[in-house]
Amino acid sequence: MKILKLTSESKTDLLNTLLKRSPNNYGQFESAVSDIVSNVRERGDEAIFEYTKRFDKCEIDASNVRVTKEEIEEAYQKVDEKLVNVMKRAADNIRIFHEKQLHNSWIDMKDDGTMLGQKITPIGLSGVYVPGGKAAYPSSVLMNVLPAKVASVKRIIMTTPPDADGKVYAGTLVAADIAGVDEIYKIGGAQAIAAMAFGTECVPKVDKITGPGNIYVALAKKACFGYVSIDSIAGPSEILVIADETANPLYVASDLLSQAEHDEMASAILITTSEALAKEVSVQADRLAEELSRTEIIKKSLDNYGYILLADTMEDAIDAANEIASEHLEILTANPYEIMTKINNAGAIFLGEYSSEPLGDYFAGPNHILPTNGTAKFFSPLNVDDFMKKTSIISYSKEALSKVHEDIELFAQSEGLTAHANSIKVRFEQ
Repeated sequence: MKILKLTSESKTDLLNTLLKRSPNNYGQFESAVSDIVSNVRERGDEAIFEYTKRFDKCEIDASNVRVTKEEIEEAYQKVDEKLVNVMKRAADNIRIFHEKQLHNSWIDMKDDGTMLGQKITPIGLSGVYVPGGKAAYPSSVLMNVLPAKVASVKRIIMTTPPDADGKVYAGTLVAADIAGVDEIYKIGGAQAIAAMAFGTECVPKVDKITGPGNIYVALAKKACFGYVSIDSIAGPSEILVIADETANPLYVASDLLSQAEHDEMASAILITTSEALAKEVSVQADRLAEELSRTEIIKKSLDNYGYILLADTMEDAIDAANEIASEHLEILTANPYEIMTKINNAGAIFLGEYSSEPLGDYFAGPNHILPTNGTAKFFSPLNVDDFMKKTSIISYSKEALSKVHEDIELFAQSEGLTAHANSIKVRFEQ
């Protein structure tokens, strides 16, 4: 891995390099995605069946587009029982964590008859997109569905591409069943996003779409935003490790590669105050890259977006971490809790050498659907609030309004909105 001195210039260069990975730079694919979305919106099922045949080499129609109970039962026979039990335990952890995020409606009443409040209700129908093939991750099914279930969303549907035989990845079906998905449809790609956004004869229109996908899926979500809510337009995965001389270089290298194996565009960055650690992590990372199964992907990821930055002070390392605002941030230092208090921008923070990033990906409970490409500066992980609507409640008595009606009329008149002012004024005219 590359070892660079952390300076203002190297930090700026790194940020510019990372930003090139943003989905906002996928413009060359937008025209093709726009055509797919428009076609599905206009022709519905006919279009999605044509795209499934073209892209997935599979004959799907109204009679077999929805996954049956028998197919789910068959999937359980294909998945190792031990893995099923692990999924169930992970689901319990995810559910328990997200239950702590629940908020209640509230009302605030005063003696003069003023009543203000907020009503919290779940969205009606949520849609989850799940990739297929090598990118099929049952863990993401749990992470997308369970917050919606905790929020009491009444109906949750899922779309995922079939293989050439019309089958859906067994692990995906088992995870969906454990999480409590109501309906599963064998549709993938941008056409699946459009189907959920606008509805077809077979696929219902949803209120919100969540879930990861390739460039076409990301751009389809972007194109449909406004017609439907979305979680985010996620970019490639990323990890940043802050470490000092006390860190174990093998642990650090292993954690960096855990994200590099996702994608050739994934980023893996170490910021350390120890030159000895930097050199040893570089050696260990290069060695591990040769031994792991996704060698080619890891090597390209590290060549393009793998960095070891050598900082003069830990404060410099913290400042850089806040600027990068990484999706995953590990702190492997003598006192990780002290440094954690100074981190303002990160999707998820992992503290100490026994809290490596995959713990969060699979099992701990917090959501692994996190902001990427620096958006942790203003976005949060997927959570229960993403499936809730907040409605304001306002009620004034005549006594309460009489105390403030002239203030409201003046404010409205200052904006030239005389009908607004009159709506208040008429209530106090004799």
